Amino acid sequence: MTSVAAVRTGRVNEDFTGAVPTAAVLIDGAGIPGAESICRHGVAWYASRLGGSLLGLLSLVRDRSLSALLADAIEQVTGDHRDTCDVADPISPSATVAILRLSDGLVEHLVLGDSVLVLDRADGAPLVVSDPREVVISRSYQAALGATVEGGDEYHRLLRELRANRNRPGGFWVAKDDPGAADEAITGSCPVSELTGAVLLSNGASRIVDRFRLADWPGVMAVLASSGPAEIIRRVRQAEARHAVPADDATIAHCTDLGAG
Repeated sequence: MTSVAAVRTGRVNEDFTGAVPTAAVLIDGAGIPGAESICRHGVAWYASRLGGSLLGLLSLVRDRSLSALLADAIEQVTGDHRDTCDVADPISPSATVAILRLSDGLVEHLVLGDSVLVLDRADGAPLVVSDPREVVISRSYQAALGATVEGGDEYHRLLRELRANRNRPGGFWVAKDDPGAADEAITGSCPVSELTGAVLLSNGASRIVDRFRLADWPGVMAVLASSGPAEIIRRVRQAEARHAVPADDATIAHCTDLGAG
């Protein structure tokens, strides 16, 4: 696996990516700056803790579903800070998740939240695995958020209102304090023989397609094959500067030689 992460200037990286011989994980942490009164650990801690727990479970437990392992990891991390932090508060740290696992000739995948996983098929267009629920709900808040000062009271009020749709029926689902959210993840599998590679992207990196329209997914896979993940992120950063869009953490995990896992 080749991974690249680009962090916002002056901010700690709130994404996490890692791999073991048979699996790869990407976590995109989310939270509101200044929420230290809710959780003293912060979003980056939550993302790295959740990712580490998942990698450990993926290494040791081979006979359980990805959803079950994610539920266990959420429960572990929640237990790590339940006594010191208000884990149930709507603005306490949360994360989106993408997982890839090789198992008995299959590539299994899971996506929860707005991270993206793309399977590069030997024959045919790439298979894009995404969870559109958060994006659909967030669109209704975009105009109001864009008209307010980022970081101001009204901005935070709107974010709280948006996050009230989190982890409830009719809303969207992310990893937070409720292990039951894992049951809402998008999952599937396909024979490893049908694939030439795969890529996991945080939403800061998937902007190359879904926000800036600089390429389609076959084009992204071609750039990854020729130039690697750093080139994708370079193009995203250029587009952010060109359109005066605030940069987001952008992380890519590019998995090749899947049959060797």
